[in-house]
This record gives sequence, C-alpha cells and structure tokens, in this order.
Amino acid sequence: MPLKTVKKDAADALTLEWVLQVKNYKLTLDKNRCVGCQICSLACPKEAIKTQKQPKIQGEKAKKAKVDIDLTKCNFCGICDVTCPHGAIKVTLNGTHDLSILAKESYPQLVRDIKVDTRQCQKGCVECETACPLSLIKISKIGYDGKPVENIEALSPTQKKRVQVNLDIQKDYCPTCRVCEFKCSPGTLKVKKAFEGIIAINQEKCPEGCTDCLDVCPITGALTLGEDKKVHVNELYCTYCGACKNVCPVDEALTVKRTKIHHTPIRSGTWNKALERLTSPHDAVKELKTQADENRRKLVSRRFVLEETVK
Repeated sequence: MPLKTVKKDAADALTLEWVLQVKNYKLTLDKNRCVGCQICSLACPKEAIKTQKQPKIQGEKAKKAKVDIDLTKCNFCGICDVTCPHGAIKVTLNGTHDLSILAKESYPQLVRDIKVDTRQCQKGCVECETACPLSLIKISKIGYDGKPVENIEALSPTQKKRVQVNLDIQKDYCPTCRVCEFKCSPGTLKVKKAFEGIIAINQEKCPEGCTDCLDVCPITGALTLGEDKKVHVNELYCTYCGACKNVCPVDEALTVKRTKIHHTPIRSGTWNKALERLTSPHDAVKELKTQADENRRKLVSRRFVLEETVK
C-alpha cells in the first residue's frame, strides 16, 4: 500500500500520485490537450476513468465532457497514457516516462503513421501549419548559408531554390485527423488514421440548430452545420474519438463506432479486452483472426524457405 496518496484537480491539470518508500507513481491529465472523449475511459481495465457531461449555460457554447479519475481504483498501469490519441495523459515512475506495460509487451503502442516529403513543399507555403486544428505543426526554412530564413520573398530566385524546408510535427499529440494532408501540397504529407470507424447522425433526431457536438469537436471541419440547420459529418477528418457523442443532448442522434485500431504487433489478453471495449466484440475477433492468419502465413513461408535451403 502507498504511504501517501495525492489527488489535485487544478484548472489546467488533474494530478494523481502514489508515494511509496522508494517509488513515486504520478499521473497527469493535461486538461488543455484533453478533448473529453471516450478513449481512455473505455481502455481503462479498472474502470477508474469516467467522462461526465457538463451542464450547458444558455447562450454559451457546449463544454467538453469532464474527465475524472478515481484514485482508489487507478493502479497507474499507463494504459490510458498509451491509448490517448491526443497525448493528454502522462504516467511516470520517479519522474521517468517509462511504462512497464510497453517494456513487458503487454500492451501495444498506437501507430501514428505520418510521412513527410519536404521536397514537395512549396517554399513559401505554410498551409499545413495554419490548417492544423491543434497547432502541432511548425515550419522552418533554412537558407543556403545555414541560417533561418525569415522572409523568403526577399531572396533571389537562385537563393530560393537552395532553401531547405523543415516540417516539425508533434506526433505524440497528433490524433491523425488528416487535415494537414488535404490542405498541403499533394505528396508532401501522407497520414494514416490511428483509429478507423464510422460516425453517423440521425437527421430525424438531430435537433435543428443544435451545435453542441460542433462546439466540442477538436478537429476543424469534421462536423459542420448545413443550410438545413442540421449537423453533417466529413469522415475524411473525423478521428472517431467520441467527444461529440459525449455531449449530444439526444440519445441515438449521433453514433460513433470504432472498427479498427492501428498499433504495434502484440499478443496480449490485456490488449484483447481493451480492443473489445474500444471497438466491439465482433471487430476484436476480426482482428484476432486476421492476426492468426498472418502468423500462419509467416510460418508457412519460413517452412518453405527452410525446405528449399535443405534441398
């Protein structure tokens, strides 16, 4: 048992601590990065994390759901840390972000597959930087002399050709919405979503003029209000986090279903259970079957190579 337990709920962060004789476990939820989605609460094996809809004040925008963590249930396993698509949760041991669930290979990492080819960048373009809804992209330009370029238009045509563009993306916080990919020059960015799924709005149940889901959606353009005063979805940008569903005032007006999660290879009962909660029993079984088929394919391939070598 811990010698001391601490829970602090401040404006910018929720902090939980276990203080032992030689170990100090700490969980920090960054409220500025948290979008009030469903991911961490569904992934938590101890059901220690809850999302609660906040009351809406008339005349104001809807507030994102509040995330709370029960210190009596949390065991600082780090599953919420690994699974959060926005990197809003960090679990540390003695100040080090070194999660045992990853070291022991009992849980996978999300795959944020983001490929950048700066050779395709237009030298004066900053479209992806300004388009990123979470301000996670920073563009810098380095001149022929190795110094940062402040005003590219002041350079000669020859000097412009020798400018190198650097594109820095904070991948740990990127939910892979793909907004940058579609706003950027073709071929510069290629983003594969970490979560695949389906989002649907029942237009008959969607209240006319209601914008609660738009108010909390962290991705610009994923949800829009149409001329019919109803909400419409652009699935190119949706990350299927569920923040919108958490604040929707009408049951079954909005549904979010995750069907696939891209992650590092893993064989773990802990992950299988989390996958079932994050997607569905059917989709979890589907992934396990696909994984088993792939393992059999590799085994047959290895046997074939071995037999050919013996011959």
